[in-house]
Amino acid sequence: MKFLSFLILLITVFSACAQQKENDILIEADPKNYTTELIVPELQIPWGMTWLPDGSMLITEKSGTLIHFKNKIKTTISNVPEVYNRNQGGLLDIELHPKYQENGWIYMAYSSKKGTEKGGNTAIIRAKLEKNQLTNIEELYKGTPNTTKGHHFGSRLEFDTQGYLYFSIGDRGNRDVNPQDITKDGGKIYRLHDDGSIPKDNPFVDKKGAKKAVFSYGHRNPQGMAIHPDGTIWVHEHGPRGGDEINPIKKGLNYGWPTITYGINYSGTSITDITKKEGMQQPLYYWVPSIAPSGMDFVTSDIYPDWKNDLVVGSLKFQYLELLELTNNKVTSRKKLLDGMGRVRNVRQGPDGFIYVAIENKGIVKIIPN
Repeated sequence: MKFLSFLILLITVFSACAQQKENDILIEADPKNYTTELIVPELQIPWGMTWLPDGSMLITEKSGTLIHFKNKIKTTISNVPEVYNRNQGGLLDIELHPKYQENGWIYMAYSSKKGTEKGGNTAIIRAKLEKNQLTNIEELYKGTPNTTKGHHFGSRLEFDTQGYLYFSIGDRGNRDVNPQDITKDGGKIYRLHDDGSIPKDNPFVDKKGAKKAVFSYGHRNPQGMAIHPDGTIWVHEHGPRGGDEINPIKKGLNYGWPTITYGINYSGTSITDITKKEGMQQPLYYWVPSIAPSGMDFVTSDIYPDWKNDLVVGSLKFQYLELLELTNNKVTSRKKLLDGMGRVRNVRQGPDGFIYVAIENKGIVKIIPN
């Protein structure tokens, strides 16, 4: 009887180990086959960045400041909406319309106080830039209700190849309600037309009471979003302890949070013992231990031939940029870049083909291959 109990325990342990090792790819040391150049110095928490047609940059500071960086000079843009600057809330991502040179639209995500309740929630606006101030501001979406909880706002922005605007709102700290309920904001990826109207083929437009802008649900706090070279939208989830994920986003699907997860609470207690369930998507990849990801982009530039079509993801926790090699859309290797440089908040491939990395309490650096 004792032997049988021991055998069952042994099988359980090895089964658990085998399951973990399916996704257990050890990270390699920084190859240091590149140099870095500090392009924009003295930034605190540079959340979002994008480039204007003349090569200058627009940079969001979480505190609520929008910066135009041109010819090594920072200019503060006025008329930026007031942000709910609490914990993870503030001025978040920024993106240009794909036809910016024709229409001049700039899109921004931020935590907004607008509403009758105290606190804030994630909002998406578009505006134009004229003489160092925002004009023609239009609110395209505002998550409800406001809450004084200061975490899980999301929010990244991305246009796909068809001109649809995608954005994320985290679960806003209400994990047991928002992510699995399509009638509520939070824990979702959303899709809009560029003017804020709802696409007629969004998955829940005919569902009574549903948030019509929702494209997928069951998310925790997506702080990375990028367009794959094949045109699909990928996000990463800033998960709990041991539950960070990479997810290609598909229309109408449920990504499981918090019903299924590979993570546990930060305190070490269990969230659920379920990692798989019918009707819920498995992550393409998950990190154990968590790296606290923020920012993500695909490398498509010929400047980095060894990294082409691979994925770069920032780590807040371990203060490096992670390069994930992809083979047939599977993660096959991991490398540290910029190891120890600081908390990586965002990473973008610029229009010049170089990779730019936004690092807290430092600035924006450019990666230059040797």
